[in-house]
Amino acid sequence: MQIEGIHHITAITGDVKVNVDFYVRVLGLRMVKKTVNFDMPDVYHLYYANPQGSPGTILTFFEFPGAAPGRAGAGMIHRIAWSVPEGSLEWWQSRLQAAEVESEIQNGRLRFADPEGLHLELVPEPGSSTTGKVPDLIRFHSVRAFATSPLDSKSLLTSTLGFTESAHGYSAGGSSDQTYSYDQTTTRGIESAGTVHHIAFAVSPGDHEAWRQRLAGDGVSVTPIIDRTYFKSIYFREPSGVLFEIATIGPGFAVDESPDHLGESLTLPERYEPLRDQLEKSLTPIP
Repeated sequence: MQIEGIHHITAITGDVKVNVDFYVRVLGLRMVKKTVNFDMPDVYHLYYANPQGSPGTILTFFEFPGAAPGRAGAGMIHRIAWSVPEGSLEWWQSRLQAAEVESEIQNGRLRFADPEGLHLELVPEPGSSTTGKVPDLIRFHSVRAFATSPLDSKSLLTSTLGFTESAHGYSAGGSSDQTYSYDQTTTRGIESAGTVHHIAFAVSPGDHEAWRQRLAGDGVSVTPIIDRTYFKSIYFREPSGVLFEIATIGPGFAVDESPDHLGESLTLPERYEPLRDQLEKSLTPIP
């Protein structure tokens, strides 16, 4: 029983049109699902990923229209990095410049921020190459979080979750070399536009209940299993305050849409179908 790397990362936007333009047009991700926050159906939940919607490539956003800019602080993720094909950083820097996005290459990584200030990085993956004119964002490479006392989280990450500690942080398990690491701070965070809400790690569906029992057995306050249609989830806060989710690999985004038409229309869980007309009128129109 092991965690198979990062499943998805969820952040917050105050302007869904700007958000879609940046992540789809500029970064070239596919919107694989347009739905609502299952706990707050008047709020969008948009999913971006590679064309297949594979776990490990999924970045999602809740939209709170007009939300003020947030600030990453203790107990919050502050930087997300993707792997990109080797030799593609200059191409990406030119693309960002054409979109009037400031960026800089530091220590072999391209650093920039999305329009609402979420810090992003592109990291060349040795041995990889692009198959077309546009070099893909391959998958998540690493995530950095702020903590007042990072060592407080070590036992849960290594003993309970089975992460492997290295000089680069904690490996997210399985065959993945994705890492999760901390930077120390005493700054208080403000959860709002441009900040990360939570991170999810992927597991086999057959192991999900066992993971919940392991967490509870180690004294972690963990939710019941919640059906999110495209995967099932449990949630808990790790000792540094970051909200963690453990999500199943599958059933995936094609359970309610054709794989060729993912994200083209508003999909709703069955319990919200009676609200469709109301929601389609109130949610921000997306071109």
